[in-house]
Amino acid sequence: MRSRHTVAALVAFALAACHATDEQAAAPPPVDPAAAATPASLPRGLLLALSQFEVGPDAKVLPKPGPARLEWLLRRDGQWRTGALDDPESNVFHKAMVYAPPGAAPGILTLGGNVAAIKLWRAGASGLAAQPVWRAEFGGKQNRMRDAEVGDVLGDGRPAVAVATHDQGVVALLLPQTDGSFEVRELDRQPDTFVHEIELGDLDGDGVVEVYATPSEPNRVDGTPQPGKVVRYVPKKKEGRTVVADLGQRHAKEILVADVDGDGRDELYVCVEGQTEGVEPNVRLVAPVEVRRYDAGTDPAQGRVIATLDDRFCRSLTAGDVDADGKKEIVASPFKSGVWLLRPGVDAGQPWSKERIDSASSGFEHAALLADLDGDGRDELYVAGDDQGELKRYVWKDGRPVSEVVLRRSVPGSVLTWNLMPVPVELLPATP
Repeated sequence: MRSRHTVAALVAFALAACHATDEQAAAPPPVDPAAAATPASLPRGLLLALSQFEVGPDAKVLPKPGPARLEWLLRRDGQWRTGALDDPESNVFHKAMVYAPPGAAPGILTLGGNVAAIKLWRAGASGLAAQPVWRAEFGGKQNRMRDAEVGDVLGDGRPAVAVATHDQGVVALLLPQTDGSFEVRELDRQPDTFVHEIELGDLDGDGVVEVYATPSEPNRVDGTPQPGKVVRYVPKKKEGRTVVADLGQRHAKEILVADVDGDGRDELYVCVEGQTEGVEPNVRLVAPVEVRRYDAGTDPAQGRVIATLDDRFCRSLTAGDVDADGKKEIVASPFKSGVWLLRPGVDAGQPWSKERIDSASSGFEHAALLADLDGDGRDELYVAGDDQGELKRYVWKDGRPVSEVVLRRSVPGSVLTWNLMPVPVELLPATP
């Protein structure tokens, strides 16, 4: 029988999963945080898009979601400080990010699920107040705003919001209007289809923004195949759905579009989910996660595998420069096998290297972000290890990662962190 994930089912699956990896010996623990002191205050903080779950009297996490939750983390006067808001209209925030409509003050854009709602929050005297942007019912069993990216998609100077949804395969643009409202323009709709991820970029180098998305059949938890593809839209050229990665009987929930090799053109990186046999708790991995690269013109069936990860899935890829050498790396944080640093070969076509950053970090989404919050010219790495109830910050010193726990939860697994994004502290409410 086909099964569709609710947030509760996702967490129940994550709690039950027990896959471990022996792909390599455990990585050496990161060196003492004292070796790379964190500045007393940072100009930027982090947004955490969460679903939260009830905790029983025995401190056991229950598969019963509460209101959608947005948290923010900032550093001031030598301390990490947190704030939060709950939105009872939805039971999950899949993403939260900074958005500035033309001619208006910037705010924090949130994507909610069940109810599917996008809102723009701005700080005021009584905290964050929401402006409704888009609320929809798509006609299926799930109504979720699943992912979004912001860019000048139409080439008219407006910061359009490209949105992926569940479960009728809707990909849409939100176009800001002069009166503060938004026009919703659908690019695609496919019945019984989950669209997991949106990326924007320019693979062919023509200066026109392309929209990439990851439609697949509805989520399954019984181990049967879930076919999927990666598709492209070019709204400025009025080009509709084009398959750029045909994954056969496999699918991808995570993609990344970035110019990692520094040649001036973006590349598409696709996390192809692993294949398993059996049911919980006796699941066996039969094919690992593959990270595949596609350039402009790559045959959809011929993506180049740049790394394999001995894990069931990987839902987070992030690119940046961890050592300030002017060359980008990718960090992949799969389900159970830790956090991995992927470096391109010196020359095009050479193999990528793979190094485990931390073996003691895991989570269902295992959200990660490379970002320069302290403004020193090199990216730090932030990773939400929900299984451990920790959010860690990593910086590189003498070629090795230095880690610091910047947020610790009293009950590990009581939240599921879907996404991390940077935010200027000026957009946040006053935090004690």
